Amino acid sequence: MSKAQRDKGKRGEREFASICRSYGYTDARRGQQYCGSHGDADVIGLPGIHVEVKRVERLDLLGAMSQAIGDARDGELPIVAHRKNNCGWLITMRLDDWFAVYNSSDLPSQGGEP
Repeated sequence: MSKAQRDKGKRGEREFASICRSYGYTDARRGQQYCGSHGDADVIGLPGIHVEVKRVERLDLLGAMSQAIGDARDGELPIVAHRKNNCGWLITMRLDDWFAVYNSSDLPSQGGEP
């Protein structure tokens, strides 16, 4: 990976952490900023969420999701936060996790597990 690619990844992590802070998650910051351990979330400060950030034009989404799942600790919901140039941020998560979040929200639902 080139220095430019690493720098873009760091900028993406800082950008996503800043967005999290704007939503009230004031502790959100780059996970590797201080410790640099492999397997740590790219952004920390979202309790119960393992965040893998990808700021690329061509994303191996299954590979990124597999990385998030493999690195997530017990009880953490793995997500991939990603965006391309000139596009907004998207979140990718497993279907079962999405329904768990949806069913626990204030949105109207038909409810129930399959």
